[in-house]
Amino acid sequence: MKIITELKVRPYECDSYQHVNNAVYVNYLEFGRMDFLQQTHFDYEGVLKVGYYLYVTHVDIRYKASAFLWEKLYIESWPTKLGAVTGDFHQIIKKEDGTVCAEADVTWASVRSSDGRPSKIPEEFMIDALKPHVE
Repeated sequence: MKIITELKVRPYECDSYQHVNNAVYVNYLEFGRMDFLQQTHFDYEGVLKVGYYLYVTHVDIRYKASAFLWEKLYIESWPTKLGAVTGDFHQIIKKEDGTVCAEADVTWASVRSSDGRPSKIPEEFMIDALKPHVE
């Protein structure tokens, strides 16, 4: 399943070159993934309550084009891998005209909050939307 999240570039996200700072794209990716979880009804709060965290363990981002103040951006997010403890998302950040600003592969892992050890989250949280989607 692919989810598309919309946002507008805000002034504080731009650097001295008047475009979105590269580090801000990582925040955009996080925003897109959290929106993915919310829109697919993943019980994020429930995972926390039963003692698990979901951590990002790796981000591979490729910058393609600059985004500028007030531009509308779309973050496309979909899962590409799901294992017992880890999973991957592929994400693309595009402008309204379809220009790709950045593309990324993000790996996450489930960790027990009690000891910080990698651990499979309970089966009831492994919703179909987390299963790989081929684009």
